[in-house]
Amino acid sequence: MLRIEQIQNVIDAQELSFAHKDVKLSREFLIKVPVVKNFVTIITGLRRCGKSTLLLQVLKKDYKDALYLNFEDIRLTGFEPKDFVRLHQEIVRRKHKVLFFDEIQLVEKWEIFIHQLLNENYTVFVTGSNASLLSREMGTHLTGRHLSMELFPFSYTEFLAFKKAKPKKGTLMEYLQTGGMPEFVKTKQTLILTSLAEDIIVRDIAVRHSVRDVSALKQLAVYLISNVGKPVSANKLAGMFGIKSVTTILEYFSYYADVYLLEFLPQFNYSLKAQVRNPKKVYAIDTGFINAASLSFSEDFGHKLENLVYLHLRRKHKELYFFKDKGECDFVVFEKNEVQQLIQVCLEVNDENFEREKNGLIEALRFFKKKEGVIVTMNQSDEFNIEGCKIKLVPAYEFMS
Repeated sequence: MLRIEQIQNVIDAQELSFAHKDVKLSREFLIKVPVVKNFVTIITGLRRCGKSTLLLQVLKKDYKDALYLNFEDIRLTGFEPKDFVRLHQEIVRRKHKVLFFDEIQLVEKWEIFIHQLLNENYTVFVTGSNASLLSREMGTHLTGRHLSMELFPFSYTEFLAFKKAKPKKGTLMEYLQTGGMPEFVKTKQTLILTSLAEDIIVRDIAVRHSVRDVSALKQLAVYLISNVGKPVSANKLAGMFGIKSVTTILEYFSYYADVYLLEFLPQFNYSLKAQVRNPKKVYAIDTGFINAASLSFSEDFGHKLENLVYLHLRRKHKELYFFKDKGECDFVVFEKNEVQQLIQVCLEVNDENFEREKNGLIEALRFFKKKEGVIVTMNQSDEFNIEGCKIKLVPAYEFMS
């Protein structure tokens, strides 16, 4: 239990720090932040990807002032559900009607408190770095009263805006290596990324889920980061790093995804059972982590470029798959149950790989009854009409701009 003076002091200190955050670059998602009266706006995403900065931009854009409180502050370690009564008293005293809460899901019964605030006509924003922790409680007291969005690290266009640069091969290569984590883009200190990954794995996964073998949890994460763009199967990984149970590996997969460290792309199949059973392709939430944590001795720019394209598509679309039959197509983009795009990624199309890339794409085009597909490359432009299908080669810096 905390005294009211402690809560007051933390609010005062955090609001001062919050107001002085660097917000020079306006995030693209600013115009997409959903705000509806009597609904809580929930923003999830990787730690340190800019969620609190986005809140400050929302404040400066739409509101005169707001109360801001980050529940990860060490001074709030003893915060209990009963302390929400004191916090509510302080909110009323300060006469704020707009409330920003970072990582409030760390406190039990937070959703009941938010529900009460909505009933009292407060405008409420909540951010969190764990998707499942938030969604679990939203399915009870906040059913039908929340609007959710995800924030990612800098996109390529945001990276260009920050660098005051133009889309071209050179800036794409820099973005491929650097990624989009705001603090790393600013400082280029690799320790920022390695420390963040360590913090996420230990604090957000091992501690929260009572994982005993933290070393195996780390080794599996590093292995997956080192193999982005490749299919992974829990059955085939069983036994590696001392993890004997397939169920345990699948749990670890879900933990990595919940904290936005890694994502797993399913293979398209009309059978949901087959989708669950088939191997999934793994991608990192930011290519900076690949360069900072990967054990691979090869640069493997091809798979890193594929990871970039995946992130670009993931920002825009919720339903993505890869297609595999005799050949393979890297990305199938669905919108409202309709295929919108079929995309292949190849660092450089040449005589050795053209047939493979073309055949995989055409096979997918025929399967989905589409006439046009794209091969995203590092720096090539071209167009082909093959077997009644149009195939475009597009440089990634154009495709992502």
